[in-house]
Amino acid sequence: MILIAGDTLDISTITNQYSENSIERQLLDKMAASTEQYEYDSLNILMFELRLRKEIIKYATELNNSNLFFADFDKSRCNPLYWQRTDNGGFHLKTEAKPSAAINDIFNNGSEYATECATAIMIVYYKALLSVFHEDAFNKLFPSIYLMDWDVTEPLLKEVVTPRKVKDMLIGDRGYFFNPDVDPAFPEWQGENVFVLPDSMYYGHGIGIATSEDIINALNAKRKKNATQSAYLLDSVGRPNFKELYNAYLTSTTQIAPLVWKPFPTTIFNSLCY
Repeated sequence: MILIAGDTLDISTITNQYSENSIERQLLDKMAASTEQYEYDSLNILMFELRLRKEIIKYATELNNSNLFFADFDKSRCNPLYWQRTDNGGFHLKTEAKPSAAINDIFNNGSEYATECATAIMIVYYKALLSVFHEDAFNKLFPSIYLMDWDVTEPLLKEVVTPRKVKDMLIGDRGYFFNPDVDPAFPEWQGENVFVLPDSMYYGHGIGIATSEDIINALNAKRKKNATQSAYLLDSVGRPNFKELYNAYLTSTTQIAPLVWKPFPTTIFNSLCY
């Protein structure tokens, strides 16, 4: 059920703005049919969330195709033109670098970078926000980016760090496959951070775009001897605060062309990966 200012939304009043089978339509259908209440102060906030979720999916797919390497933090690397690699393997934006250019460089020159799955999740979030907010607003909001596991310094993204139990896993949510019997020799395989994609697929850096079964099989292959527990998908997700991001968008784009809504074209575990 979707509630706008306390009233149930008849999604037929807005579905004509999106093409059939679009990401937005899929989200609206699932949210409207759910017993969960999705509450918004305004229709604009809901539409903002739909747009941002669509961009998350787009850039999760693009990051998968960017040639970004997987590596533990002790072997991480980044382009020194934009980033300073910290002693713990994180990437800190250089003072003279534009945030938008630095994030774009990861997608354009992925082979110069290597990191693990949690950091990859944050990279996708920043790229999706850059797409929605546009360059000037993005650079104002995120002037000092630090990419390192779940060490998230941005207040606007803090809520993606700690997952919460939900009734529905929605397209664009951050999920986690946990491997309770991981082989201690391969701690990087104790879990996989993922984005939920359409068609029952997931994106996780290091594994790629795969089904739930494929991800579980990959994790199970790295279990300790005599393991008894299979890897599994947790029933909790990380979601940004879409309302706060929308308000930040309004504040930061007062002198920038307004956002145009277009139809879609024809912490629980303290670990390296969670």
